[in-house]
Amino acid sequence: MTRSRKDTADPRPGEDPPDRKDAGADRTGRAVVLHPDLTPYRGRDRGEAEEGLRRAPEDRLEEAVGLARAIGLEIAAARIVTITTPRPATLMGEGKVAEIGALLAETHAGLVVVDGPLSPGQQRNLEKAWSAKVIDRTGLILEIFGERARTREGQLQVELAHLTYQKSRLVRSWTHLERQRGALGKLGGPGETQIEADRRLIGERIVRLKKDLAQVTRTRALHRESRQAVPFPVVALVGYTNAGKSTLFNRLSRADVLVKDMLFATLDPTMRLVRLPSGRRIILSDTVGFISDLPTQLVAAFRATLEEVCEADLLLHVRDVSSPSFEAEGNDVHAVLAELGIDETAPRPTIEIFNKLDRLEGPAREQRIEQCRREPLRVALSALTGEGVDALLAQMDEELGRGEETVDLEIDAADGPTYAWLHANTQVIFSEARDARLHLRVRAGPLALGRLRKSFSERARILPHAAH
Repeated sequence: MTRSRKDTADPRPGEDPPDRKDAGADRTGRAVVLHPDLTPYRGRDRGEAEEGLRRAPEDRLEEAVGLARAIGLEIAAARIVTITTPRPATLMGEGKVAEIGALLAETHAGLVVVDGPLSPGQQRNLEKAWSAKVIDRTGLILEIFGERARTREGQLQVELAHLTYQKSRLVRSWTHLERQRGALGKLGGPGETQIEADRRLIGERIVRLKKDLAQVTRTRALHRESRQAVPFPVVALVGYTNAGKSTLFNRLSRADVLVKDMLFATLDPTMRLVRLPSGRRIILSDTVGFISDLPTQLVAAFRATLEEVCEADLLLHVRDVSSPSFEAEGNDVHAVLAELGIDETAPRPTIEIFNKLDRLEGPAREQRIEQCRREPLRVALSALTGEGVDALLAQMDEELGRGEETVDLEIDAADGPTYAWLHANTQVIFSEARDARLHLRVRAGPLALGRLRKSFSERARILPHAAH
């Protein structure tokens, strides 16, 4: 696994904490994956109101295994741990802790992945009990993002999220020093001094990272203004990780973005210019996939990247129609979009794409296709085979065409730059030369018409009586 230089959950170079000398995660690469099933505990307080919004424990465990494999771990065993009453010290009961300890000894695994949040104290207590490294769901996702970030912006965002996560867990590394008491007027021992120093260093690095990301945000805003100057609508792909966004992105843009049956196969955003069947040109953006219980540190750190989604004229919500957690994954995506401010307060057209149709057969397949026929803004397709992609392109054209106007105008027949701009930024329905003047009928949206009236008012004369 990747490690940041300031991974304070581990000892400093050359040191081994007394309770973790036998930890062998880095030597063996073998891991045990646990999914704590809190359904019985939550059910006592919440009833069945959330039933159907949560995944089955088996599906959650399978996803956790996929996340672990995404960073090259060998899965020695995977278990669902039913928890009726969470324990403050270890989350699970003593019997379960002992049972997992025996499993670790049997499988020779040196790492335990807990598919859920752990407090710093719970994490340390479990590491002591099992003599193995323990990471929770947040730590695992941060590891994946750390490996996948390729751009400077992505690396800054991951480091910021990682340090924010670590800052609350500093106490874990130095508890063996906390027990020593200072003398001669010192109120705290050397452990407390080291914690304060580490916290200060991390705080200083976080401040620098935030400044760097602020500059990235300003640069991204300038790029966005440049794109708005040439009014191509922005269409953003969103969806649960591994739903097939990158495959669809490649299909629509003829790009070569990495496509792999792996969670978070792509992380950094990619943008391409795409021409729709009507001739309309759009900017298509592929963004990072969402996931349930996405760490809040990552949502905050990647807000600058996801601003492309916030500014998009049209969203394409790609969903894996073959997933057993189809409905729950859709709810998770909506939850993240709401956290980003994309909800009822900032409505925008969204086309739901029922992807991976090639994985369905018989009645299940026909049911999904019929569902999309009956309901607006839904398209069933297979990004892998291309089935249904033409229907999606037509739907995108229709949605982006709402609010457009058709106007007649005339320009000088020798004015090549204006003629080229019209073809690049509007849909030219027809053109005809008349006495050294060129008469055209074009269809364009508010942005293109606004620029036409503002920047080309002296070259292109709109004919008011022929406006449509």
